[in-house]
Parts: sequence; C-alpha cells; structure tokens
Amino acid sequence: MREGMEKTICWANTDNFDEADIVILGIPDESQSHALRKGTSEAPHFIRDISNLRDSYTREGTKSLALPFTGIGEKKILDYGNISKEQIDVTFQKIISNSKIPITIGGDHSITRELVRAISKNIDPISIVYFDAHPDFVSSTQNYYGSVFFDILPNIDPKTSLQVGIRTPEKEELDNLKKYDIKVITPFDVAEQGLEEISKSILQTIGKNVYISFDMDCVDPAFAPGVSVPVPMGLQNIDAVYLLKKIVENGIIGMDIMEVCPSYDIKDRTSHLASRMISEVISSVK
Repeated sequence: MREGMEKTICWANTDNFDEADIVILGIPDESQSHALRKGTSEAPHFIRDISNLRDSYTREGTKSLALPFTGIGEKKILDYGNISKEQIDVTFQKIISNSKIPITIGGDHSITRELVRAISKNIDPISIVYFDAHPDFVSSTQNYYGSVFFDILPNIDPKTSLQVGIRTPEKEELDNLKKYDIKVITPFDVAEQGLEEISKSILQTIGKNVYISFDMDCVDPAFAPGVSVPVPMGLQNIDAVYLLKKIVENGIIGMDIMEVCPSYDIKDRTSHLASRMISEVISSVK
C-alpha cells in the first residue's frame, strides 16, 4: 500500500478503514495495453497530485476543499494507496465484504477485468455500465485491454449491462454486441435524445448491483486529450458527469477510472477532469 505516494487524494478524510464508506485506490499498471501512447501507469499519482493542486486551497495554514456544489455530506473517504494487480483479489475481498464502495484509478483498462472478477465473488449478478470510445469486445484475442468486455461476460448480467460513448467499434466487436444483445448508447444518441431521456434509458436497463467502468477516452479529446487512444466525437465532459451522477444516485457497488495518460495530457486537463469526476461521484453516493 501507498507505494510511491507523496499525497492522498484531497477528499480523503480518514485513515481508518473500518469507518470508511468509500475506498479510493490506485493500480499503476499498463502491462496489458497495446496502445502506442504509454504512461497510464502514472495516472494514480497525477490525479491525486492534481486534486491537491487544483481542488484544495490552503490559507493561513488551513486546508479548504473545492467541493462539488452539493458537498460530500458526512461520508468517510479513505485513500488506500496503490496496489498491484496481483493484490486485487485479496484487497477487493476485504473492501466488498465490509460493504464499502471502491473507486479505483488505473492504469490500462484490462485492470477492470480483474476488478469485476474479484467483486463477482461476493456480489452476483453485476450490471456493468461501460463508458468508453471502444467496445473492448474483441474475442479472437483475449486477456488484454481490447477484450475486457468479452472477458467479463461470465461475471456480469448482459441483459442489465450496457455501453455508453461507443463510436469506433471493429467489425468483430459489432458482431459480438449483436450476438450478446448488449445495449449501446453512442454520442449521437445523446445528441439526438438528450440527457434526460438517455439517463432514463440507462436506469431502466441496469439492475441492482451496478458497477461503473469509465475509460476517459469516452470523453471527447477536446475535454480529455490525455488518454492512450483518443477518438474524436466523444461525450462532452458535463454530459458524461451528468450521466455518471444519475447512475450513482441510483446506487453502485463500485467504479473505476481508466486510461488517463498524463504524458500526453495538455496542462493536466485530463487528470483534473478525472479528479473532479471522483468528487462528483462521491457527492452522489447515497
């Protein structure tokens, strides 16, 4: 734990695992990424650092947080530090068995496979809401960042799971989406139907045990340039966070934020957006 950490995320307000409601942890691993852009393993450090630089202020020795408009209430938030992929199973057994909500910062998106598998040992069935520019539904090659959704099919309920923000599928992925009847919401659907209708559609689809996986390339590169595989015509940042908050208000069992690539960011805009997303998620947890 806490390897290579200089700071915790700025909203952390307890060091006591037992009293924590939300547990934030980093997994600085990109070992199963095939992206030309490298550096997602740096994201846990950068997002924490930016949260302190831009989302907290110190005046006369007193720290003040830049909170979401609704605040974070009385929630107790623990920054667990960083763990390796090999520690996921035992760590998440501890978190989930104690009824805490994990928010994980990656790393490449293959980490989500291990997270979902670990959580499914305690919670079944799982509805996953998969925010991404790519379906990650390759089945001809498995166990890498492009096959995540196929790899976790045994651990989720496809009928109550869906993908949001998809706009660059391969033919094989289109075939798999059709074969397994996965609901997909594209940025064009959001533009045409509006956020209110889209959020209703999501809430009508998902089941009880909802897990959110958020690849930052779901957001348009104009708002999130620092990702490993950027794709134009993505969701606007406010639209993505609006949908996130609606889902979280309905109840979640956990969430991850993946594929921030600080070495390709512009003035840390993507890390800062990820930091603000975490605060908005925390504020929406019931």
